[in-house]
Amino acid sequence: MGWIFQPIFILTILVTNLFSDLLFFFERLNWLSLLDIFLVTLIFFALLYMIRDTQAMALLRGVLLLVVFILFLTSLVNLPAFSWLINATLPALLFAVPVLFAPEIRRALERIGRAGLIISINKQNTEDQIEKTVASLISATARLSARQHGALIVLQRFDNLESFIETGVRMDASITPEILLQIFYPNTPLHDGAVIITSFRLASASAIMPLSSSGILTNSPEREMGLRHRAALGISEESDALALVISEENGDISVAQSGRIIRQLSIGRLENILLAFYRPAGMTRSVGFFERFFPFLFRGKKE
Repeated sequence: MGWIFQPIFILTILVTNLFSDLLFFFERLNWLSLLDIFLVTLIFFALLYMIRDTQAMALLRGVLLLVVFILFLTSLVNLPAFSWLINATLPALLFAVPVLFAPEIRRALERIGRAGLIISINKQNTEDQIEKTVASLISATARLSARQHGALIVLQRFDNLESFIETGVRMDASITPEILLQIFYPNTPLHDGAVIITSFRLASASAIMPLSSSGILTNSPEREMGLRHRAALGISEESDALALVISEENGDISVAQSGRIIRQLSIGRLENILLAFYRPAGMTRSVGFFERFFPFLFRGKKE
């Protein structure tokens, strides 16, 4: 009967030790320890959030699996030469981290640098401008989608897009469905590239956008998501702009923002997205550090 009680005895000892360790931990827990744990958790959460759906996430998973395998192997078997090799190469691997995650680190530093930006906009007549701009965009999008004419329209929010405006043809024109339809008519001089809209004006056409470095579209089996979608994701990763895409393959309407893309939108849903995008800009407000660096915490915030 001893073989029955021995596992129970061992389990009892393990549970007792676990409770003793937990009690030891909570007895020495204070507000500084809680703050310390919270800050470390916040940093890891922010890092994982920034590299979500990117090639860096797959790289991180591979590194973690490799580290766990090495630790498991060295703890089970005594391998002096292998352990020496790992200890010798580990510092070099740590120096390689900034190189491997360079795009993500650069985007994080850019968000920190833009923190605390003060945006001051006159509310007078802003609502009329929003309604007129959204109505023009909706009308043009519906007709472009029905005709299956490819288009990429970038709407500036807080971040300055001057460097991208300079890559295209400056226009400084009023936003009308007719001018958008003419720009994106196939084989016209300005149809290849993006239209950039700033301050309710058409600032530039045929502008060149940065291509996305994430793996969202690379891993997609759908062929209709081509360079326009990659460019839309790219500008949404580089700034807080919203990119509107019409596919020339099937006329699907997509929207990209903050490194995410929503596809197969209806006209009604697109109108709601555009109104939600523009209306907060009609207020005088300060965009603080946490809203810049952790925008997901403020998505449901009332303006």
